[in-house]
Amino acid sequence: MDVGEPAGPPPEGARGRLHHVELWAADHDRALASLGWIFARLGYVRVDTWRSGSSWQGAGEYLVLESGPDVLAGPHERRRPGLNHLAFHAGGPDDVEALTRQALENGFTLLFADRHPHAGGRDHYAAYLEDADGFEIELVAELPR
Repeated sequence: MDVGEPAGPPPEGARGRLHHVELWAADHDRALASLGWIFARLGYVRVDTWRSGSSWQGAGEYLVLESGPDVLAGPHERRRPGLNHLAFHAGGPDDVEALTRQALENGFTLLFADRHPHAGGRDHYAAYLEDADGFEIELVAELPR
């Protein structure tokens, strides 16, 4: 399987920046339906697909969704050691709210709803969303300084 490298060389000073994130899912089709649309809305482009996975190119880094025989059975639990969530720059507050509404229509649950959109603190505007498989996505708004 070749998930592909980012198009072109890494930007000057890329050392230490995130290269890619690979998410293993119990069911690729279900993960694709849940997460693929939001990756696309956030500017990622699907660049490769294979029987049990897909890769999504961002501005430099890329994301991989994969299932297959090496994925152990059992549900994802974001509170266990390991990956808790992915956080994305999502535009301004209106963009975060629009994406949040679409996420809820696509089966996500809004976490910390009683404190939305400031569950991360008074100066942090974000939506914390969890899909049906327990993967959490944080959509962070850029606020004027």
